[in-house]
Amino acid sequence: MASEYVPPVQKGFGQLVDSLFLLVLVYCSLLAPLLLKAPDQQPAPAQAAATPVSWQALGQNPTMQAQWQKLGYDAAQAKPIITTKFDYVVDPGSLIVTALVIVGYFVFVLRVSERQYRQVIAEKFGE
Repeated sequence: MASEYVPPVQKGFGQLVDSLFLLVLVYCSLLAPLLLKAPDQQPAPAQAAATPVSWQALGQNPTMQAQWQKLGYDAAQAKPIITTKFDYVVDPGSLIVTALVIVGYFVFVLRVSERQYRQVIAEKFGE
């Protein structure tokens, strides 16, 4: 018969450190895209002042205009946001690496769980 399974005991301080560490990781993962974002290219001030912008020219109806104004934007400030198209390009290399990391982690968790499960079953019911 296998040796008796003794689950690891984690003290309160260890749980606090683990929780804070995970909180910092989540915060950093959410903040990283903002910090690594390429700077926006602003149009030259003379060019921006030369072309007047209206909500109608931006294709915004009165309801949309009211929502923009609630957010504190006027037509000139909202123009770069409205006219900039989103880039949905997916890099295949990054996608494959991400998928491999997720699948690898899943396999790791399954193997560790199976080992612990078999150890507990062997302890409780014999082999």
